[in-house]
Amino acid sequence: MSVLRDALLAGSHNQFLRETAPKLPFVRRSVSRFLPGEEIEDAMRAGVELERNNLRVLLTRIGENVTEAKEANAVGDHYLQLMSVMHQRLRLRPEVSVKLTQLGLDLGIALCMENLCRLIEAMPADDIFWIDMESSEYVDVTLELYQRCKRRYPNVGVCLQSYLYRTEKDIAELAPLKPAIRLVKGAYKEPADVAYPKKADVDENFFHLTRTMLRTPGIFPVMATHDTVLIERIKKLTVEMGIPKDGLSYTFLYGIKKAEQLRLAQEGWDSRVLVSYGKAWFPWFMRRLAERPANVWFVMRNLLG
Repeated sequence: MSVLRDALLAGSHNQFLRETAPKLPFVRRSVSRFLPGEEIEDAMRAGVELERNNLRVLLTRIGENVTEAKEANAVGDHYLQLMSVMHQRLRLRPEVSVKLTQLGLDLGIALCMENLCRLIEAMPADDIFWIDMESSEYVDVTLELYQRCKRRYPNVGVCLQSYLYRTEKDIAELAPLKPAIRLVKGAYKEPADVAYPKKADVDENFFHLTRTMLRTPGIFPVMATHDTVLIERIKKLTVEMGIPKDGLSYTFLYGIKKAEQLRLAQEGWDSRVLVSYGKAWFPWFMRRLAERPANVWFVMRNLLG
């Protein structure tokens, strides 16, 4: 499986595949399971349907590493439009998650911070504005900007990755800020001296980090995993620790483990679904397949009609 995962991650960076694969009908059919569409209206329709089942909605526009200030500012404008629409159309406190390289991080901290602050200020104070995490070379600067923002805006959260060795230390350093932390396993190709290469180790570290966060006063942990075995372990842990159901949250990707999403919501757990949309979806799609290689067979079924 590690060979397949590496191949998928390498494919996410291949320019030829980026340009040609999205034009193939079977690829577009495959991605439609995980992506409701490319426009805000597509995301809204998905969000309304999720809310009918008491699932909270987390929205993100796919894209990263913008190369012009004009483009970064346009991304900021787009998110302002998104937040305006979603608070009119969705009722269960929808949230937003943004990658900093979408907002111009590669072009300078000042530009990124300007765009970031105007978005956080537009988010209602009771809702979390999430700063997403990217590959390991961005972790330090992402956490630096997160800490700056957190000191100004109480309702900003950050995403951390359990496959990085450093994450336990990062949690300890962030703890005094009483952060909201969305823990994911990690989807970028990283060297073995930076990240756990074996899935079993990533999974075990995810559980260890979850336990650490639950034991740390002030942290609101959001568990972003589709692993039902891991979810059951975490549920058992929270019962043993006496953690109430609203003391943490679970997050799923749109289109994955729908039955589990509904089951958790019906049991009274805070259950959220990350709805991604946008035109630059091919690298994102390849990373989703790499996270869960079993989905490759879903793609193959679409190829075979």
